Amino acid sequence: MKNAASLGDAQVDGSQVDLVMLDMDGTILDLAYDNYFWRTLVFERYAALHGISRDEADARLLPEFIATQHTLPWYCTDHWSRVTGLDMLVLKAEIRERIRPLPGAVAFLDAVRASGRGLWLVTNAHPDTWRLKLSHTGLQPRFDRIVSSHEFGAPKEHLAFWRGLRAAHAFDPARTLFVDDSKAVLDAARAYGIGQVIGIRHPDHSAPPRPVEGHDTVDALAHLTLD
Repeated sequence: MKNAASLGDAQVDGSQVDLVMLDMDGTILDLAYDNYFWRTLVFERYAALHGISRDEADARLLPEFIATQHTLPWYCTDHWSRVTGLDMLVLKAEIRERIRPLPGAVAFLDAVRASGRGLWLVTNAHPDTWRLKLSHTGLQPRFDRIVSSHEFGAPKEHLAFWRGLRAAHAFDPARTLFVDDSKAVLDAARAYGIGQVIGIRHPDHSAPPRPVEGHDTVDALAHLTLD
């Protein structure tokens, strides 16, 4: 991979890629949906359900969020339904019109398919969540395989996930391209030995781009080619 620091955008060596693994939220789909859900809607509905102020809702829920970050419960709709008393899947479906692909993402998926390479969706999202999102967008048929970290009892931030993934679904890490918007996930993928690892700088189109320290990056999948 060429040096992104000097070129701005990461360059993929397509001759070394047989399999493309992509994150879902913030890589294929606009993270604006999730950020609105977790930063605004959940707090508002929790406050209304329990008859408390928004400040009181923040005081109760924020410590829970901080304690579970980068663990499997953070990504589990069942866990947060128990914690909040809200039906998370119903709440997610209520705002499904906000679910949308990032600009250029669908064209990239189609280009990977046309190239004959494997295309896997590799997500921390609970199966209920990825099914809702892929049903709404119609993207599910484009993937050869859809993998949730809930199948392996560990999120993508942990090497246990990558070991479990390879044990369940054989692939060559050295000839795999993986793209994600999370530094912690990218760190784990690189530590495991994934051949080419790239970060997304602009996962949420309602907010400005931000750096992904320590990794080659692009603003969006639209800026990647596999030539």
